[in-house]
Amino acid sequence: MVEVPEDVDGFSHLIEHIQDAVVGFELVGSEPEVRWVNKSFVDLFGYSRDQIVNAPLNKYIVPEWLRREAATLDKRTDDGEVNYQRVQRQTFDGLQEFLYRGIPYDSDRVDGFAVYTPLTKVSRQERQVQVLNRVLRHNLRNQVTVIEGNVERLIARLDRSDDRTDEIATDARESISNLRNLSEEVGQIHQILGRPPTGDNRVDLMAVLDDTVEEFRKKYPSSVIKTDIPPTLCVRASSDIRTAVEELVENAVEHNPADQSHIWIYTQPVVEDEWIDLVIDDDGPTIPKSERKVIADGAEITSHQHGSGLGLWLAKWTVEKSGGQLLIGESSLGGNKLRIRLQTFD
Repeated sequence: MVEVPEDVDGFSHLIEHIQDAVVGFELVGSEPEVRWVNKSFVDLFGYSRDQIVNAPLNKYIVPEWLRREAATLDKRTDDGEVNYQRVQRQTFDGLQEFLYRGIPYDSDRVDGFAVYTPLTKVSRQERQVQVLNRVLRHNLRNQVTVIEGNVERLIARLDRSDDRTDEIATDARESISNLRNLSEEVGQIHQILGRPPTGDNRVDLMAVLDDTVEEFRKKYPSSVIKTDIPPTLCVRASSDIRTAVEELVENAVEHNPADQSHIWIYTQPVVEDEWIDLVIDDDGPTIPKSERKVIADGAEITSHQHGSGLGLWLAKWTVEKSGGQLLIGESSLGGNKLRIRLQTFD
């Protein structure tokens, strides 16, 4: 068990088992010397307690070219300031990125705590996603434009007397349209997830829904879209929640092969009106259970079990950014029941 100061001994079990690396240090001539470390420090940095306890901390974990930065952080701690900063530190396996917190503490045994949360994996994944998003979207748009032009030229040369010509042309144009939509959805996801939260998170969900329903009734006049909603309903959400509502309504219309699709939109209170469900029922083909498990239940994504597109992912992540939840079930109409669950705003 890690040895901690007596006045924080009640937290020793917690400190020993949290996943962040924690160091208790004493400042000796403004240099931090290790007095104790938790198990996560041993695991993350690769130094045993026998190696590190009572040794200069910076000697083991701060590369020479980063010593000035470390000295600045140590000085702040010595002055009684709390530090928060992304840093690179030396581990037994090389340089790793951490979120560092230096917390002053006045006791006989330690002068402060250093807490390190590993960020290397997260940072690399963020950067990889940014690169893939930019490269793939740019290349995809360009290639789709080239393909579309060549396909149209080939279609013009086909024998129009062949009954299959129109079928081939329709399939090709639909595939091109799907690729273009995929690129646009990737862009939307990137923008929404990367957009910082705003201070105002009060949204009139009914105003959003009224606009959406009016838009899709004009866009799809053969579809029957019925609503049973109150005149106003304020929820805690970002303005991006409109994207989720539009995506789910459009999903219900476009994926229904019938000549006339039916959609019923209504609200249901949850947990004594503290939460509300915006429910979208349709009579189209049901979303496969394997896809529902991946998107709504967090099941593992595999080569055989994954979403068929990005539309539902876009809706899910947009709802979650608003602090809500997307639930997927089966409707009494014979199709899907999609619920956007959000907290009401008093």
